[in-house]
Amino acid sequence: MTKNKNFTASGTGVAIVTPFTKSGSIDYSSLEKLVKYLIDGGVDYLVVHGTTGESATLSTLEKVDVLEAVKKYAHKKIDIVLGCGGNNTAEVIESFKKYDFNGVSAILSVSPFYNKPTQEGIYLHFEAIAKHAPRPIILYNVPGRTGSNMTSEVTLKLANNFKNIIAIKEASGNMEQCMRIIASKPKGFELLSGDDNITLPLIACGAKGVISVVAMAYPKEFSQMVNLCLEGKFEKALKHHFDIMPMTDLIFADGNPGGIKAVLKIKGIINDKLRLPLANVNSKVFKAIEKLLK
Repeated sequence: MTKNKNFTASGTGVAIVTPFTKSGSIDYSSLEKLVKYLIDGGVDYLVVHGTTGESATLSTLEKVDVLEAVKKYAHKKIDIVLGCGGNNTAEVIESFKKYDFNGVSAILSVSPFYNKPTQEGIYLHFEAIAKHAPRPIILYNVPGRTGSNMTSEVTLKLANNFKNIIAIKEASGNMEQCMRIIASKPKGFELLSGDDNITLPLIACGAKGVISVVAMAYPKEFSQMVNLCLEGKFEKALKHHFDIMPMTDLIFADGNPGGIKAVLKIKGIINDKLRLPLANVNSKVFKAIEKLLK
């Protein structure tokens, strides 16, 4: 059953895609199939409206409808984390009023993008959000998309000052920064890998899990790898890690979520339709993914 308010950020979370029909509308039938596939694969929680869900191209009404659909399809069997972030602090806070948070265990909130705020601005942004958030917050640092890095000092200051900030999805790719956070974090705050390929070494350093894209391709195998790592069985986990690596490279070779949608199309779970300005992976990458899956 869903843990809801007792949610702890650990294990394998999956940032799910938003399936579209060929005409570009939400494909709820495929979404239901995807949710069942991931639950059956043993992942620990689903993240709705992350980057991989093409949240930037969804209307407010679509976001509300997709969240309600995922809650319905999940049947309270798994925790759900809702992506609520942006570069307008007041707008992010106002967006909380638009959702029904029953059945939502936590909020994933990305560091402000495009504006390129100072570290003080980033801190004040999350301070304001923490004071209004209806669920615990997972911070999300992804400099490759936001244009600015949230330093370990700011992350730790937020973690120490706000009990409802429970974790960070770290996608900076900076192992030293991640280790600084892990070494000095307060009790009840965790670091999650935001990069699939370095999940194993990050857990070896003290991370508690991952919010993954690649786990949509291999939910069972990826979850097993993460669980083995958390149990300290790294030698056994390495086999899964290296088996999955070639697909990880291909999934991100020509953009996310184009790569993972190609995988899910070949597996017969969803269509690989994306909304502009995103485009499908090129034919070379698609054929390589198809070959590897076979």
